[in-house]
Amino acid sequence: MLTEEQLLSMPDEEYMNEEQLEFFRHLLNRNMEELNEQLENIRVFIGEPERQADELDQALSEEDNRNRLRMADRITKLKRKVIKTLNNIDDGDYGYCKVSGEPIGLRRLLIRPTAELCAEEKARQESREHHFIKVR
Repeated sequence: MLTEEQLLSMPDEEYMNEEQLEFFRHLLNRNMEELNEQLENIRVFIGEPERQADELDQALSEEDNRNRLRMADRITKLKRKVIKTLNNIDDGDYGYCKVSGEPIGLRRLLIRPTAELCAEEKARQESREHHFIKVR
C-alpha cells in the first residue's frame, strides 16, 4: 500500500494508475467504516432515552437528540457520496472533473476524496452560486 508521500511523488503521467486507485479505494473504505461507527454510536445514544424529572433537562435532552439526528442525516448523505465515489473508482471515472474532464489532482483528492470537480470548476460553481445569491 502506498503512503501519501509515495503517492504525491509519482509522476503526472501515472495519474490514476492502479496503485493510486487502490490507495483511494482503501482510504474511502476506511472512511466508510468510520462513518458506520459514528452512525451506530448515534443510534445507540438515541435508542437509550433519558427520563429527566426536570422539564428543562428533558428539553435539553430532546434538543441533543435533534442535533444527533441532524448529524446522522449528514453522515448518511456522506455515506451515499462515498459509495458513489467507490463506484466511480470501479468504473474508471475517478479522479477526473465531471465538467471539464481534467484531472482533479492528488492533493485535492487527499483532502476531499469524494471531490467530483477540479479546483477551477469548483471555484466557478461557487462564484455563480455567490452571484445568484446577490442577485436575489
